[in-house]
Amino acid sequence: MNVTLPPGAGIENIDSEQVKTFKDFLISYNKLAELCFTDCVSDFTSRNIKGSEDRCALNCLEKFLKVNQRISQRFQEFQMLANENALAAAQKLGQNPT
Repeated sequence: MNVTLPPGAGIENIDSEQVKTFKDFLISYNKLAELCFTDCVSDFTSRNIKGSEDRCALNCLEKFLKVNQRISQRFQEFQMLANENALAAAQKLGQNPT
């Protein structure tokens, strides 16, 4: 099976920032999958996923996503505060000529 890309959609048009972002996503995804698998799967005697394993994996994923969202929010708050402080300092320096 061959996949044909439209003109201009080749890999040569992907910039390094997109590649880095995708690599970072894959690293996070793989770490999450490994973490939740290690924590939730302990019985390899059956091919079927047990209900407890399924619930555990869903809870693990949900907790990870909530923590990640909270960390992102706190980082944004910190960045906004830092930017406000830098702007205030720059304005203060502009008002006090030496």
